[in-house]
Amino acid sequence: MDLSDHRLLSVFDEIYKRRSVSRAAAALELGQPAVSIALAKLRGHFGDPLFVRTSSGMDPTPLSDELVQPIRAALDALGLAMGHRSVFTPALAERCFRICMADISQLVLLPKLWSRLRTTAPGVKIEVIALKDARTTSSWLETGEADLAIGFMPQLETGFYQQLLFRQHYVVLASADHPRIRNGLSRKQFEREDHAVFTTAGTGHQVIDQELARQGIGRRAALTIPNFLGAAFVIERTDLLMIIPNRLAQLLRGRGEFSIFPLPFKMPDYAVKQHWHERYHHDPGNRWLRGLISELVSEASGAIM
Repeated sequence: MDLSDHRLLSVFDEIYKRRSVSRAAAALELGQPAVSIALAKLRGHFGDPLFVRTSSGMDPTPLSDELVQPIRAALDALGLAMGHRSVFTPALAERCFRICMADISQLVLLPKLWSRLRTTAPGVKIEVIALKDARTTSSWLETGEADLAIGFMPQLETGFYQQLLFRQHYVVLASADHPRIRNGLSRKQFEREDHAVFTTAGTGHQVIDQELARQGIGRRAALTIPNFLGAAFVIERTDLLMIIPNRLAQLLRGRGEFSIFPLPFKMPDYAVKQHWHERYHHDPGNRWLRGLISELVSEASGAIM
């Protein structure tokens, strides 16, 4: 086997990223048998299985973990020398971008992004990945399993490129028919009422609990739900309250029977950013996607999410 054949190195890289021969084949636009043959050649050359089937997919062996960085360095050098990644033409591109985002971003960004793609890049596809813990999201960005991560993720600020999209603040969401909260919300009322609390994984929204504790403000958490949207639509039909990002609250009010109140105490705002790894900083496709998202945010006057 001649390891100068960059296609074999690309097969290794894609299987490592995707933990699947079939998904690697789809990403490379090759038939699955061709990828299996390439993997067999790689195994024969290195005298190692490289990837073994487990319940979670094709997991790398220790030797694969040692090889991945040298192989990626070789691919990057080949790509630069051959101009493989020098041009990205949206109108002609056939590429799937994978974006980590929370449910808020999915609701308010995806429709705008998809509408723009249909007119400017009809061959581009988007795969959304739910945000996980910081370690998982970091790994996805580093390996290329995800192209971007979008949201409030202060834990990703070290070791990754980032771009501020806009700043956001919190409000209180209530049912429009709330029996006790009508024309305003005092701190006393806030502490007396039951609340729905979200536990959005992979984000920095735990700052709410931290700030409430710092100020000595009580919150009666009667219902805990793992995302904003699930909790929000419970709010509409109950007398629960919920702290929620203002942009999402405004969007929900246009689609349901909700009331929005300012927080009866001070709470810092937060930054919504897009994050990416250094490996893909100069990738033309990644740069184009980042620019498009930034442009959509600017068109919405900094309030898209």
